[in-house]
Amino acid sequence: MNLDFKKILSKIDYPADWVGIRYVEEIQNSLSTNNSDVDNIKRNCSKGVMIDVLVDGQFAYYATPYLDEQHILKSIHTACENAKRASKYSIYKFTQEEVRKGHEGTYRTKCSDSVMDLSISDVKDIALSGAETLLRPKEIVHAAVSIELVQRTTKIYSTSGADIDQKMDMALIELSSTAKNKLDSQTRSNHGMRGHCYQTGATFVKDYDIQKEAAMVSDQAVELLLADQCPTEVTDLVLAPDQMMLQIHESIGHPLELDRILGDERNFAGSSFVNLEDFGSLQYGSDLMNIVFDPTIDNQLATYAFDDSGMPATKEYLIKDGILVRGLGGIESQVRSNVDGVSNLRASSWNRIPIDRMANINLLPGSSTRDEIIGSIERGVYMESNRSWSIDDYRNKFQFGCEYGRMIENGELTKVVKNPNYRGITNPFWKSLHMVGNEDTFEVFGTPNCGKGEPNQVERVGHASPLCMFKDIQVFGGV
Repeated sequence: MNLDFKKILSKIDYPADWVGIRYVEEIQNSLSTNNSDVDNIKRNCSKGVMIDVLVDGQFAYYATPYLDEQHILKSIHTACENAKRASKYSIYKFTQEEVRKGHEGTYRTKCSDSVMDLSISDVKDIALSGAETLLRPKEIVHAAVSIELVQRTTKIYSTSGADIDQKMDMALIELSSTAKNKLDSQTRSNHGMRGHCYQTGATFVKDYDIQKEAAMVSDQAVELLLADQCPTEVTDLVLAPDQMMLQIHESIGHPLELDRILGDERNFAGSSFVNLEDFGSLQYGSDLMNIVFDPTIDNQLATYAFDDSGMPATKEYLIKDGILVRGLGGIESQVRSNVDGVSNLRASSWNRIPIDRMANINLLPGSSTRDEIIGSIERGVYMESNRSWSIDDYRNKFQFGCEYGRMIENGELTKVVKNPNYRGITNPFWKSLHMVGNEDTFEVFGTPNCGKGEPNQVERVGHASPLCMFKDIQVFGGV
């Protein structure tokens, strides 16, 4: 990209309070298999510019894929005119001093090589190797491997002096295997649907032991065919980190997004049971519950140095010792709500405006070992890998299903159970958090397809958690 965006900003002749330019370029390479054959190969490249302006206290936006000075200046003028018209109906009058300071900096994914260094031939060989292993048990009727490689570049400039350059390399490796007999079929994956995704480089993909992982996935799918149904009872529940990812995402991440609480998302993605006055006082969970917004973990999917409004991102507690202390809101929502937030105004592409989004939302480790957690339980169920989810529009009542379960009896993991599910209500559920695993049980996962906004934005988020035990939870079997 040879355009001089600073020079373009110097040529603006509209009396705007503030103007920002966000350039985004994203390259995606993906390959998938269907049983033992390559099913699909795709390469996408998208790039363009989003113009943000502030005129008469009102924000407006205009995007263009035409990357030349004339089109960008015309887009700036159009956005300014739109803001001026809309300012008559503003629900809040912003000032540049409140929301758009001019920060400078860079960010790069920490890796020795780029995922774009991998050829299609490299990716095909890795995927087919995994597919071959998935298909070895005779009970397997369908197997699939998906590998996605992404490189995203973002540059932000503004009339207040912003000069930000960020580049992220990302990889997703998904394995799925379905076993079937005359009575049942069961599907197993590596850590749930599309959960195995990170910021990383080519070396991570090459070194991934796909055959070992594929063998475990298919063996467990076969094992589930002959397993008993998960019992229906109130009992202790132990969730693996790859299911805690979904639990954190749905019952903490979404309800803490300030735009939901302010009502901006109510028409599409729903609202929240959390109220503005709850910050600083609501007992969200037990005192073992410590949730952080953390943009600092090197390989986590939503790690960055600046959000898409150009604000620096720092690690912050959202919930500390069980008390709700901070919201998931970018600078605009913070100003409107008078609630502390984080730098999480994020946009999924150059043609989408930044809105309050989850990024890396993690549960901090506790002090319990895996053996201590399992050994403390007389009777309970252990569950791994999300299979299904359902939660109401207020992110309050929920019901989640997992792929794989095992009974816990007299302090030991015993027989495998299939179709394990559990249900609860957000605050009582988190108040039942009884033991939190230590650093040795802490694992990082993510999801590349969190949907929100009108028009819809599919965004990448990360979640990390240790092993966790919850007391007296409703569990049940069945699909």
